Amino acid sequence: MDNTIRDQIFELADEKYKKFSSSLLPNIDNILGVRLPILRKLAKVIVKSDWRKFIETSDNVYFEEIMLQGMVIGAAKADIKEILNYVAEFVPKIDNWSVCDSFCIGLKFTKDNKEPVWDFIQPFFYSKEEYEVRFAVVMLLNFYVDSSPDKVLKLLNNINHHGYYVKMAVAWALSVCYVKFPYLTIKHLKTNTLDDFTYNKALQKITESLQVDKEAKVIIRSMKRR
Repeated sequence: MDNTIRDQIFELADEKYKKFSSSLLPNIDNILGVRLPILRKLAKVIVKSDWRKFIETSDNVYFEEIMLQGMVIGAAKADIKEILNYVAEFVPKIDNWSVCDSFCIGLKFTKDNKEPVWDFIQPFFYSKEEYEVRFAVVMLLNFYVDSSPDKVLKLLNNINHHGYYVKMAVAWALSVCYVKFPYLTIKHLKTNTLDDFTYNKALQKITESLQVDKEAKVIIRSMKRR
């Protein structure tokens, strides 16, 4: 990695924030402790220079180095095919929910490229790698629920990966579907083939939403599998 960028990351590190972040990511031991808004500002600076060189020469030693690469990919301006090539190279580097979810929400070019990105993420749903599947699911819940709820619900129902972070992402996605399309989603929940953990976790996330009224929550709780 360009040493000046790494030096900046070290200078921006906050020991208290490192402890906080590490508590949320107990299996990750390469966190320096730089807050995400600060990394996003740094990404915007990098994008104004030779961002391709940055991505191609970056190291993957620290959590923040990987997070920053993802942010730069999301902020870069280029042809969709080129950007998706960088996304494809980045996804295997994801090894925690934080990098996954921050990366996905930063891929705002998806809004103007719904079809090519939809086609691009399809193979990831069938990956054996936990965070590759989570990547695809989080892309769904961020960018496709509004426009393709039926397709989203069908895809979610067909995910068979047993990883905890996949199941949690599917449950989260179902709760997003419910908030936006309650009748369609509840119909799906009554006919799905989800495992009990994912199904019950989805119900829990729906009942935790501030956008769901008390009466609906009573119905949702009554649907729990015992």
